[in-house]
Amino acid sequence: MDKLTPEQRSANMSQIRSRDSKPEMLVRRLLHSLGYRYALHEKGLPGRPDLVFRRRRKIVFVHGCFWHQHASPTCREGRPPKSNDSYWGLKLKRNVERDSATRYALEDAGWNVLTIWECETRDPEKLKDRLTAFLGPTRARATTGEVVSVGTE
Repeated sequence: MDKLTPEQRSANMSQIRSRDSKPEMLVRRLLHSLGYRYALHEKGLPGRPDLVFRRRRKIVFVHGCFWHQHASPTCREGRPPKSNDSYWGLKLKRNVERDSATRYALEDAGWNVLTIWECETRDPEKLKDRLTAFLGPTRARATTGEVVSVGTE
């Protein structure tokens, strides 16, 4: 049984974003502060990835734990709802299947794919380490105009 009225539930659901969510914005700000530059929501790629690093051939998805059913036992948000199982079970299962197909298509096309879960954004230091390990060192221009490698400690 839903605790909200249909009107309250509708208002709640209308506020949920598919892009520019809080976790996605946090990841984008962190990457930008580290010196990485990226494209957003590329139309020509399967799944319209959240962040695309073309030269590196790398893609980052920022997934909400509920909507994409994070299967980690430590994630409380990834559990399915108890009410209206016939609707939510099918909907969330399709999301997971679509995510898997998208990842396979991107990897088959030569892209490296990283998924960041909403719950992982709560620890910025671990998130920073995970992103820099995946993306590698940043590139920065020195004042002389030459390209140098910059550590991401």
